[in-house]
Amino acid sequence: MADENPSHSAPDAGKEFPNEPSPLKDRAPAPPAHRRSKRRRNILILIAVLAVLVGGLFLWRYLGSYESTDDAQADVHLYPVSARISGYVVKVSVEDNQWVEKGAVLVEIDPKDYEVAVAQAQANLASAEATAQSLNLQVPITSVNTVSQLKSTASDIENATAGIIAAERQVAAAHAQLEEAEANDIRTQEDLRRYKLLVDKKEVAQQVYDQASAVAKSSTAAVVAAGANESAAQQFVQQAHSRAVQADANYQSAQTGPRQVSSSQARVRAAIADVQQKRALLEQAELDLQYTKIVAPVTGEVNKTVVVGLNVQPGQQLLTVVPLDDVWITANFKETQLRHMRVGQRAEIHVDSTGQTLKGHLDSVAGATGPLFSLLPPENATGNYVKIVQRIPVKIVLEPGENRDRQLRPGMNVVPDIYLQ
Repeated sequence: MADENPSHSAPDAGKEFPNEPSPLKDRAPAPPAHRRSKRRRNILILIAVLAVLVGGLFLWRYLGSYESTDDAQADVHLYPVSARISGYVVKVSVEDNQWVEKGAVLVEIDPKDYEVAVAQAQANLASAEATAQSLNLQVPITSVNTVSQLKSTASDIENATAGIIAAERQVAAAHAQLEEAEANDIRTQEDLRRYKLLVDKKEVAQQVYDQASAVAKSSTAAVVAAGANESAAQQFVQQAHSRAVQADANYQSAQTGPRQVSSSQARVRAAIADVQQKRALLEQAELDLQYTKIVAPVTGEVNKTVVVGLNVQPGQQLLTVVPLDDVWITANFKETQLRHMRVGQRAEIHVDSTGQTLKGHLDSVAGATGPLFSLLPPENATGNYVKIVQRIPVKIVLEPGENRDRQLRPGMNVVPDIYLQ
């Protein structure tokens, strides 16, 4: 019975059965140290849970505050340097991977042929200028001669016309004199016949008859002279008409003077155009002479494929200049990563080769996906469409001075982080 009463057998039971648990002991309140240990453990667990939640929150916010990709590389514009003329390379002033400044002479082509071409072009230009000057001086001379000829031939026509009128008047006067002489001759011949009859009858003296005979002969001679004068006057009229015809022909010839002036002016313009052409040829020859020295288009590092003794042709690439001061990053982000990207956002670029972290900012986003810029862009024409996340090239520009050591080279792999806040 004692065993069944726990209130009386508790002390003894503890002594007789030390390894068996006591119901009274289990029901007894926990000691203060145990309760403090349990409370501390609960607090630590709570703190740990809160720390994990806070850390997860911060980690989630941190991971959501930027976008990153490992599909990125350093990029730059490569400047190919090619020959603009043909010729023999006599000097190469740079070596591979040498740093050069903009405007530095890289390659020299034999200039002798082009110096001769410049001298020839100068001589041709001088000859053309002399010809143009000579023709230009002839224009005012031709113009003055034309005006003078027009005035002279017009005056000759007037004089010829006046000569015709005067000659015709002389013909008229000679004809009147002829008629007068013929009338006088008729009268004297009649008088001579009458005196002849009187002489035969011895009614007048022989002397009177002789005088009448002399007067008759004189009148007959006067008729002949008057006829000759009329014929001469008619010839003067013909000569006056001939002079008029000649004067008119000269005037018609002088009328071509303005056209001759225009022709002279046209020759002057042609000579001036020839001068301009020769001057252009001279400028081209001088440019070709300048092109014998090939200079660096930008500051950068040189990679060359040219050697002394090479015969080059126009357009043949000889060197490539890499401007390491103008390197940027081309990062191919997934289209799902571009949702919150904006121009000007801060970026950090982790360089694989050096382990450096460079600072930059988002400069621009390409206008199309990368595959569309390829030579053969993909096109789904079969109908079995599979959606694939595309990548968009994003340009990231380094901040000034970030690549001052020029360790970031084009083509290097980088990992950019673009911060969206």
